[in-house]
Amino acid sequence: MKAEQSVIPASDPIALFDAWFAEARESEPNDANAMALATATPDGAPSVRMVLLKDHGPEGFTFYTNAESRKGTEIAANPQAALLFHWKSLRRQIRIEGPLEEVSGADADAYFHSRAFVSQVGSAASDQSRPLPDRQVYLDRVAAIEARHRDHGEVPRPPHWTGFRLMPSRIEFWLDRPNRLHDRRLFVREGGGWADTLLYP
Repeated sequence: MKAEQSVIPASDPIALFDAWFAEARESEPNDANAMALATATPDGAPSVRMVLLKDHGPEGFTFYTNAESRKGTEIAANPQAALLFHWKSLRRQIRIEGPLEEVSGADADAYFHSRAFVSQVGSAASDQSRPLPDRQVYLDRVAAIEARHRDHGEVPRPPHWTGFRLMPSRIEFWLDRPNRLHDRRLFVREGGGWADTLLYP
């Protein structure tokens, strides 16, 4: 078989993420910023769900949630997580692992109030992940909060609604290749920079 070079360049992984993410936003039909978020309890029991990336850069990858939800309580007890982006249209995926830190109150306020009014209402009305005796209970809460704050056009951010930033220690890029001879490159943070290596598929 003819030798071939990796098509995933050895470069700054954050810049490479930016390039892949920009392409995904052009090609994915829905929610190119959707990512699987895996958390775990202190004794290692995992759970995973889809969330939306809301900010990213060299400092990390940010998402927002209810801190009293299942993921929020797991993060509080074990602030390590993993992310997975899978862009089917591009046949690419990126895995990111690292510790989490909570965003500032100012950042949480700014993002919460950038959302549509109805989304603010829905978040304020939800006891996320907790048992709901009847859907009408939630809808009644939504209606009450909407009526209370409609004239203001925004809802006060609940204190338990916040954001978390995953600070990457490992980033792996995966690209589909013919005959399952996939291309993988792993970046691992070392000091102030990154070490990288190819991986067997």
